[in-house]
Order: sequence, then C-alpha cells, then structure tokens
Amino acid sequence: MPVYHARMLDADTGGEGRYRFDGPADLMGRTADEIVTVFFDHVEKEVLRRHADWEINGVMKNRDRGVVTAIGSLIPAKNDPPLPFLLMISAEA
Repeated sequence: MPVYHARMLDADTGGEGRYRFDGPADLMGRTADEIVTVFFDHVEKEVLRRHADWEINGVMKNRDRGVVTAIGSLIPAKNDPPLPFLLMISAEA
C-alpha cells in the first residue's frame, strides 16, 4: 500500500503532529472528505487506539499539488471540549 503523510496542527496549543499512514493506491483521486476519513480511521486504530468523534468544518483539495487541507474539531471523549485543528494530507513524494 502507498504511504501518505498528514500534519495536524492544534489551533489551541500550537502543538503539531506528523503522521505516516498506509492507504489505497487511489486515495488522492477520491473526494477530500473520503481522504480525511481514511486518515481518521488510522488515527483511531493506530494513534488513539479507541474511537474519537471528529467534525470537519471545511475541506478542500488542491489537485495540482496533491494536498488536502481540512479544518475542524477532534472530540477525544464524551463531554470533552472540542480541540480545533488544521490538517494537511499528501502522498509520499
């Protein structure tokens, strides 16, 4: 499986996470929403090792550069305040 890269910035703390994840060969040809969903499936399985709610407030795909950018919130556990983030996903060069 091809390797993809994601960088997630925490808007509240300024923290940054960098992630590598496997995905289908046609991932970057899918819609921006589908690409973000594949990334969050990886986060739940490999990073958090549990389910986490998340919502996307805006997402766009730059086809020329092969980058998906999303803004939204991660809700790690019930009744936790949402953590706003900026997410960028690209294919491995």
